[in-house]
Amino acid sequence: MSLLFRLLTVFPLSLVTGKPYVPQNAKNTSVPRSQVAIFAAGCFWGVEHIFLKQWPIKENKGILKSAVGYTGGRADSTNPTYQEVCSGTTNHAEALRIEFDPSKVTYDELVEYFYRTHDPTTLNSQGVDGGTQYRSAIFFNTPEQESIACRVTQEVQEKHFTPKGQKIVTTIEEAGPWYGAEDYHQEYLFKNPNGYHCPTHRLHW
Repeated sequence: MSLLFRLLTVFPLSLVTGKPYVPQNAKNTSVPRSQVAIFAAGCFWGVEHIFLKQWPIKENKGILKSAVGYTGGRADSTNPTYQEVCSGTTNHAEALRIEFDPSKVTYDELVEYFYRTHDPTTLNSQGVDGGTQYRSAIFFNTPEQESIACRVTQEVQEKHFTPKGQKIVTTIEEAGPWYGAEDYHQEYLFKNPNGYHCPTHRLHW
């Protein structure tokens, strides 16, 4: 979807539809041993939406906090704006950062769900969205997360893609600096239920 379209949809459509927006991150949740997972799977609006539909924060199922932002870019590109990321010059990916309680949802489960809810076989694109900011990537925070991500990727490849003659192109990268996206991007599809939703962001199995 074009940058122009997104810039024209800054204001919540709930103002038009009359449906109240209920913040998903309103609950101040914290646990001593929480962990962080970071995924890039195309337009971050739909990625955040589908994860929070599966693990609503208020239902205490494991996800404690979520935020969308930019990561994986050039070292000399700091605090990029949405327009700069969409230009492709910073090499940042649109990504989702999740704080989660590993006693309720494991990193393995999150990685498998990440693969289940987008197309990891298309290079630098999801649906009609094209560009490096839409690439499929897992940004690990610990050696254990790297090991799990590699294992689950192989399992998903063999079970769901090898039989179809397709290959996962998702990159597994060490997490670097995180830059939170502008406020209007946060929980975008909860604010704008009729807003743009990438068609690949659905359950594929």
